Amino acid sequence: MAADATTTGEQPSYHRLSAAGLRDLAQGEGDGAVIAELLRAERSRRLLLLRALRNGVSGNGVGPDGVDFFAQGWDLLERAQRHAPEACEELLMSPNTGMWVSLAVRRVRGRAYEDAPHWVVLGHLAALAAAAAARAGLDFGITVPTRRGRVHLPTLGCAVLADRKPWGAALVTGRDGRVRVVGAGGEVAVPAGPERRARDWIPVRRMTLGAGGRAKSLVLEELDPYRTFPRPSEPRLLPPAEAAYWESSLTAAWEVLLRDDPGTAEAMRQGLMSVAPTPVRERFRPHSSTAGDAFGGVTASRPDDVAQLAATLVHEFQHTKLGGLMHLEPLIEAPTSPEAPETLFYAPWRDDPRPLGGLLQGIYAFLGVTRFWRSHRHTADPAYAPLAHFEFALWRTQVWATINSVHGHERLTPLGRYVVERLADRCAAWLTEEVPATPLRLAREAATDHHARWRVHHLRPPAKAVEETVRAWQQGAPRPPSALAAEPLLVPDAEAGFSDSTAVLARYHLSEPDGPWRRPGGVDGADTAEVQLMLGERTEARAAFIARLSDKGAPASAWPGLGRSLAAEPAQQAAAGLLLHHPERARAVQDAIAAMTGRRADPVRLAAWLGS
Repeated sequence: MAADATTTGEQPSYHRLSAAGLRDLAQGEGDGAVIAELLRAERSRRLLLLRALRNGVSGNGVGPDGVDFFAQGWDLLERAQRHAPEACEELLMSPNTGMWVSLAVRRVRGRAYEDAPHWVVLGHLAALAAAAAARAGLDFGITVPTRRGRVHLPTLGCAVLADRKPWGAALVTGRDGRVRVVGAGGEVAVPAGPERRARDWIPVRRMTLGAGGRAKSLVLEELDPYRTFPRPSEPRLLPPAEAAYWESSLTAAWEVLLRDDPGTAEAMRQGLMSVAPTPVRERFRPHSSTAGDAFGGVTASRPDDVAQLAATLVHEFQHTKLGGLMHLEPLIEAPTSPEAPETLFYAPWRDDPRPLGGLLQGIYAFLGVTRFWRSHRHTADPAYAPLAHFEFALWRTQVWATINSVHGHERLTPLGRYVVERLADRCAAWLTEEVPATPLRLAREAATDHHARWRVHHLRPPAKAVEETVRAWQQGAPRPPSALAAEPLLVPDAEAGFSDSTAVLARYHLSEPDGPWRRPGGVDGADTAEVQLMLGERTEARAAFIARLSDKGAPASAWPGLGRSLAAEPAQQAAAGLLLHHPERARAVQDAIAAMTGRRADPVRLAAWLGS
């Protein structure tokens, strides 16, 4: 690569954010100018990773036929950069390149994230070099790795050979502007316009969102093995109808963002580079991801609707911004002892407990989601507005509670404290905004239920306190011992799942009040009693939850469900309060009673006693 201060012995310069850029990022914002600052830093980081990779290769790039894929790739890439540096920039800054070089550096340091041989992983540099040389119009010849007969030329496309062995090699040549790929199983002539599809050539799918000064270019990424996180994957070609759906959805989502979150849209115009589609998921349970090493890349499951896709892009771009900031300066201090277990926290967007770093990422992402729904609820179609109001009310509640759980944490760096304080200021300003009664009520129920489910799965009261409580119950004591109120232990439960069931049911209720979700099994993880609760059938739900909890094998989530079914009964406030705020106590004591006596206590009477 061409020399700069990051790859020579010169005194390096340091990347620093402008004061305005830091202020905007700290409160969850950031325009195109601050994204440009982050991209300059990311560029230097990529060059440093490439240099670290070259220093650590030590012959690991040599294939079984003696070809040093890495060395020849480095030489050709340097030649392409000298001849046409602009042709190398898109390759260097591609999210896929960032993902590859970070995984390759880890590979030479002993951590493998895929089963490909060393020479295939490191030889990806040869494929990058071939693409750069082709873009620069050079005459060249270079051997590159193949994966199941596919020859990936990043940012250009993929040649498909007949030989489908897991790993192999092919020769890529360029002569007079024409590129050919020759390998076991045949020869592929790359079209003169590489964006055109041929029988054995699949081009990168590029699209333009919007038009004129509001336009945004984007890659709909199907091909590159390093498009997915945290490990590579096989190409996933979109059928024509699916590709058309994605293209129309992304175009419509872009228009929504321009209208409802124009600051983020401006930042995305520079910083969002590719979206890699993944298979459809259950409605209202989309999956998306980003990686700090793949700045500008997003993977996302097939969207349910345009607004959901817009919110997903905001969510993932928030991760991208915070990841770029954290590459410049950390937000949390490293643990004082590497052997000490990581402190874990409740995250209201996850089933599992999360470490502090992951929690900050979630706060930052969902603050952006809250901002989007705050605006979109006023512009959405009237039929969609109740759902948008619900999303705003739910996420402002969850973000606010989580910010307060980490505010002032001892491991936050000065920058980390500054970011948390600015995010808190931003979220606090939204807490008093009015939300219609039904979406507000459902958001509060969903937030309470998620927290209660998390507690009942992951928290365990002290064992001695549980034993003492069982004795007090058997002896007819008027109230449980105070020891049961001691700080519970966090014991992550790998079986926890579907903690969002109440939120998902609420979304269905607001958008499809008479839909099939009302039938048994209509929503994964939600049983009939939960549906009855959503429909206001509290008496029926209460009877169902009591029946479950009076028998062995009851799901842990039935305890919070019972609490919700009792919440409207004045005579059951103690039981409802216990089950919604400390359900782990009821679960632990009930299990201990059953283990000791072979019988299970009446769950309502037990909860009322524990709540007294």
